[in-house]
Amino acid sequence: MLRIVPLTLRQANAVVDALHRNHKPVRGCRFAIGIRDKEGELRGCAIVGRPVARMVDFSTVCEVSRVATDGVSNGCSKLLGACARVAREMGFAAIQTYTLPQEGGASLRGAGWTYAGETGGGQWGRELRPRQTELACVKSRWVKVFR
Repeated sequence: MLRIVPLTLRQANAVVDALHRNHKPVRGCRFAIGIRDKEGELRGCAIVGRPVARMVDFSTVCEVSRVATDGVSNGCSKLLGACARVAREMGFAAIQTYTLPQEGGASLRGAGWTYAGETGGGQWGRELRPRQTELACVKSRWVKVFR
């Protein structure tokens, strides 16, 4: 029996730091949620913020920037489904996220999300504006549209 609970960004980032296999903690968010088992142990988290891509309207679309679990069965799907429900109730028109090529997207499909294609990949930095991108590769984009 798993249940969704609210988390602070600090709590969620601690889970990401301990459990996420690819990314570091994030700097900001719209909201963060966790998943606890029947004993009350925190088994994972999801962090939702504004879209990273500058051409996506951040006033109508939010983005799942991190999902991390300790491998608890159906944990990712439960978190992703809850993120979509919270975003819909907050008035967003859609929620989106990205996966790496080696990630199949089963949790997203299980939560009712739709595959929306591949991104271009690459670096965001320029000579006069250097930026460090964690994983600059082609990614799969997933969305759930509410209206």
